[in-house]
Amino acid sequence: MYRFLLTRQWVILTLIALVLIPVMVELGFWQLHRHQNRVAQNQRVADALAAPPVPAEKITSPGHEVPRKDLYRRVSAKGTYDTEHEVVVRRRTNSDDEVGFHVLTPFVLADGKVLLVNRGWIPADGPQTAFPKIPAPPKGELTITGRLKADETSAASGIKNVRGLPDRQIMLISSGQQADSLGKQVLGGYVEQTSPEPANGSPELIGEPDHSSIGAHMAYAVQWWLFASGVPVGWVVLVRRERRDRAAAAAAPAPEATPANA
Repeated sequence: MYRFLLTRQWVILTLIALVLIPVMVELGFWQLHRHQNRVAQNQRVADALAAPPVPAEKITSPGHEVPRKDLYRRVSAKGTYDTEHEVVVRRRTNSDDEVGFHVLTPFVLADGKVLLVNRGWIPADGPQTAFPKIPAPPKGELTITGRLKADETSAASGIKNVRGLPDRQIMLISSGQQADSLGKQVLGGYVEQTSPEPANGSPELIGEPDHSSIGAHMAYAVQWWLFASGVPVGWVVLVRRERRDRAAAAAAPAPEATPANA
């Protein structure tokens, strides 16, 4: 009755089905793990943003690589801005996707160490080769607060670190590079300033990172598992249809032979 399952066509079809089921189940778990990682990451960011600020030197130091657990941790620092050695980060966008610069200003602490502070975004209002006009920060000693970020890399950001740029322009924020340029001890990572807010709204402060979106990974996981469950169902449907077609063909009367001299 089901001997047709031993034919070459059906053996191949059955093997394909047996391979697809575990592959689709595994793809579903892969998407589930991505969903879980995204939820955990969102929670880490939310916790970091909600925590009270701590002195920057308590969680970073010269040459320190900021770990994931400390990303977006709110930190504070007391010192003065060094606008003489201010640089701009090229090809950065604001909340409206307008292209401009991020303003990176060294912040000199009481002990002489430097904290890199991203003061925010300004528009590119002139030729790319020219150093843009930057609103000055407050003068004298002050306390700033911001979100701690890790040094940028091409691998993590997808931004190519172009060489030979105009003076005081960079592509990626690197505390190591700035330490070499300044000849001073620079704390690892950098800070996205959140306060004090600029008096005239420029530079435009960088908004909080998105920590509410979870993407469609869970939906994709369910989709893959539905596909996996559909494979055996489809296989059974095909088998029954094949059996029915073969039975119908066997039960059909043989065509009458036509006489040779007809």
